Amino acid sequence: MQNAFFWYELMTPDVPAAAAFYADVVGWNTEVFQGGEGYTIVKAGTIDVGGLMGMPAEAEGARPAWMGYIYAADVDAATDAVAKAGGTVHRPATDIPGVGRFSVVADPQGAFFMLMAPKGEAPAERPDPASPGQVGWRELYAGDWE
Repeated sequence: MQNAFFWYELMTPDVPAAAAFYADVVGWNTEVFQGGEGYTIVKAGTIDVGGLMGMPAEAEGARPAWMGYIYAADVDAATDAVAKAGGTVHRPATDIPGVGRFSVVADPQGAFFMLMAPKGEAPAERPDPASPGQVGWRELYAGDWE
């Protein structure tokens, strides 16, 4: 599971509208996360797929966007590796009480992603990406893919 995408999160100014849209389009149902204010989990049946959250204050001016989380057992080391490889650290490794440790980083061309070590065990293996409601494809649009 190390270095694999395991969670997806939409930052949006209107969480209820986004939840309704994705329920209609993808068939996701939602559940309010009890450990985090204003956080909504989206599910394909009973399987957690990702989350919806309001735009944080530090993202003022940013457009709504889906972000992928990559599992890193040692978020601090993985964040340092991003910086050493020419990427940018937008938020250093930080704890989310009761949830885990994460950082917000970008590759050298500016594509954002997150690194995370959830509290407790490593994330479970994801269902078949072709299963209904699962994220089955990730694509990077880059000016210099190499």
